[in-house]
Amino acid sequence: MFAHNKRLQYTVRVSEPNPGLANLMLEQFGGPQGELAAAMRYFTQGLAEDDPGRKDMLLDIATEELSHLEVIGTIIAMLNKGAKGRLAEAIDQEAEAYRALQGAGNDSHVTHILYGGGPALINSAGQLWNAGYIDSIGEPTADLRSNIAAEARAKIVYERLINVTTDPGIKDALAFLMTREVAHQRSFERALYSMTDNFPPGKLPPVPQYANLYINTSQGPGDMRGPWNQGEPWEYVDDREEQLDVDGGGGSATVELDGTSADAVAAMADRLASDPTSEPLTGLDLGVGAPKQRDGEAV
Repeated sequence: MFAHNKRLQYTVRVSEPNPGLANLMLEQFGGPQGELAAAMRYFTQGLAEDDPGRKDMLLDIATEELSHLEVIGTIIAMLNKGAKGRLAEAIDQEAEAYRALQGAGNDSHVTHILYGGGPALINSAGQLWNAGYIDSIGEPTADLRSNIAAEARAKIVYERLINVTTDPGIKDALAFLMTREVAHQRSFERALYSMTDNFPPGKLPPVPQYANLYINTSQGPGDMRGPWNQGEPWEYVDDREEQLDVDGGGGSATVELDGTSADAVAAMADRLASDPTSEPLTGLDLGVGAPKQRDGEAV
C-alpha cells in the first residue's frame, strides 16, 4: 500500500523558468537512467526477492526512487511554469512563442506542444519511456551488480545536468539526488558482498578449462597486458591457431538427423546447388548502359 505525502523529500527552488533546461531534465524523469526506471527495477526485484533483508532494502530504495521522480518532475514543472501559462493563454505572437520555447537550439517546443509543458514520461530526446529499460534477470548476484551500475550511470547523468545550469536552487536539488545515487550504490554493494557465494553469478560452476582463458582476439598496436589478462589466474592465449577449436572437437558444426530429415536436406541441397562455372546474364547486366566517358577514359 502507498500513501502520498505532499511534502517533497527535498525542497525545490527554481530561480526562473527555463523550458530548454526542463527538457534536459526529462532525462532523469523518463530516460533509461532516470528515477522511474530505477523505481520499477527495484520494485520488481523486491517483489520477487525471498531474502527478507534484500527484499526490505529493495522496496525501501524503490519507494525512495519514486520520491526522487517527484522531485525531478517538480523541477521540470517549475522550469516550464511561465512558458506553459504563456502558451496556454496565447500571450505571445506565434514567432515569439516558438523562439521562447525553443531556447538555445533546444527541442522544448515539442514537449510543450505535445504534453503542455508537464513532466512527460520521455527522455530529453523525446524517446518514450519503456519497460525495456528494466534489465532484471531474477538472480540477486547478477541484479545487484546491474543495480550498482545503474546507480553509477544515474550519478553521471546528474553530474552532467548540474554542469549545464547556473540556477543555484536546481544545482542544490540535483546534488542531493546525485548523492542519494551514491548511497544506494553503497547499499547494493554491501548487499552483494553480504552473500558469501556471490561470484560467479548463478548456481552452476564454470567449465574449469575455459574459466581462466584470456583470448587476445584483437591484435596489433595497442595490445596491453594488465591484471585483467596477466598473472593469476589467467592463461593468455595469443596464438591464432590456439584460439580456434579450443575444445579439440574440430571446430565444425554437426547435427544428428533421422533418415527422412537427412533425405530431405540432401534433396534440398541438390535442388538449390550453385554452379560455380556458370556465367549467368542478370537483370542488373541488362540494365547497365554504355560506360560513361571522362577525359576519353571509361569510368
